[in-house]
Amino acid sequence: MPKRKAKPKPGQGKRTKKVRSASQYFAQPKRKRESLQKAAHVLSAMRTEGLSLHAASREHSVSPRTVQRHAGAALRKTSGGTYAARKSDRLLRVLVLPTPGGLAEIATMDSRAATVVAEYWNAVNLYLETGDDSDLARFRGQSIIDAQGNAVPLLTDTDELERLGSAGVLSFQSLYAKAS
Repeated sequence: MPKRKAKPKPGQGKRTKKVRSASQYFAQPKRKRESLQKAAHVLSAMRTEGLSLHAASREHSVSPRTVQRHAGAALRKTSGGTYAARKSDRLLRVLVLPTPGGLAEIATMDSRAATVVAEYWNAVNLYLETGDDSDLARFRGQSIIDAQGNAVPLLTDTDELERLGSAGVLSFQSLYAKAS
């Protein structure tokens, strides 16, 4: 008589591979994309606002367990038994960057690159609102590394940014790609 495979216990179902590219990210079901995005937001809130895992999870409407499942490697357990975010992580984030052709979705595997993109967007918005390009100067000649290891230059040409802004392409909503 052939042996039967044991049924997995609840929560021990088939393991999925880590998402490593924008195409893999967008191939995921909408709910998983939203969970991945929320986990990245929770980590960001833990780092920038000093929130606990539970408080940051509550703020972003996701369970701490979901964050642990998707971003466990980016968390460390403190001596007090609580979780803290590591200084940086290698979770995939699909970010939106302006290019001469419009907005492009760029996948990056580095939280530090995501921070640079957030600061870059702040400089772009300041320029579009006030005409002050002094904050953009720091990004001239700078690029971020995408998930495939390619350098993606940050657009700092003020004429081009002005053109994209006038066309309504740069109306700021979120630096993260839409999960839907």
